[in-house]
Amino acid sequence: MKKIAVLGPGSWGTALAQTLAENGHDVRIWGNVPEQIDEINNYHTNKHFLPDLQIPESIVGYKELAEAVDGADAVLFVVPTKAIRSVAQELLEKMNTKPIIIHASKGLEQGTHKRISEVIAEELPEEKRQAIVVLSGPSHAEEVAVHDITTITAASIDQKAAEFVQDLFMNDYFRIYTNNDVIGVETGAALKNIIAIGAGAIHGLGFGDDAKAAIMTRGLAEISRLGVAMGANPLTFIGLSGVGDLIVTCTSVHSRNWRAGNLLGQGHKLSEVLENMGMVVEGVSTTKAAVELAKQLNVEMPITETIYSVLYEDKDIRQAAKDIMLRDGKTENEFM
Repeated sequence: MKKIAVLGPGSWGTALAQTLAENGHDVRIWGNVPEQIDEINNYHTNKHFLPDLQIPESIVGYKELAEAVDGADAVLFVVPTKAIRSVAQELLEKMNTKPIIIHASKGLEQGTHKRISEVIAEELPEEKRQAIVVLSGPSHAEEVAVHDITTITAASIDQKAAEFVQDLFMNDYFRIYTNNDVIGVETGAALKNIIAIGAGAIHGLGFGDDAKAAIMTRGLAEISRLGVAMGANPLTFIGLSGVGDLIVTCTSVHSRNWRAGNLLGQGHKLSEVLENMGMVVEGVSTTKAAVELAKQLNVEMPITETIYSVLYEDKDIRQAAKDIMLRDGKTENEFM
């Protein structure tokens, strides 16, 4: 049995905490909304995020970070990308062990365009922690919570650390594969949310399966181009954290990015969509970071740029769909 501190009691953090608890680990979950922590401890529910889930009574919620991470063998970040740096800074002051650091968040930091593991590594020096492991792949919290079969990836430059995380989570409904391509796994995780917004918009506009296949396939080409330019292994993008995560995020009503795009396609304003979503839509901020990073690396990403024009330049979404179709002809296998 290991002591695991889960930082972030959202839907994914709660589902992962449940999996760890069911595997026999000592699980503590930390959050900054006192009423939510009280609900977890008193009623063993998290109604806002997973309304039908009865949380294992062995999971204890904490309002104080120091108490949550006391004696922890591993710390699991499941907070929004924008909060990663500040939470890591606070964690540095509170740790009294040298834990393995795991993160299951998906995005790029605004301004710096850094991957989440890079942000964590900057704020948590090597002498204060063990390796950093990325947990990512095709998964919905709603399905993991009810034990639907799920397979994802644990990525780290430290193979033993990846195997440690694999052992923490593996059971008869949750399977983990290890991977050493941290760049590719994190890039696929972040950028698929952008394409999911586009896939949702396609649905909201009333287009059919042909259009969905087009945006997913060409979206994967964009993800691969940018990922390889960042140093990723191209084979990662045909794996779980590439095409796998793209499929699940672009085809399901469980995906908040897909739902946001669907509402945009139906004519709703972005501000209205975000206000009513009730959860962070990571793809919106990631779109901005990806466009800026693509320009910096001289990588062509027309779908991402089109989604950016809708989100940040208030371009008519139906006209945007027409304009991208009328671009100059290209060779399909033009990788870079």
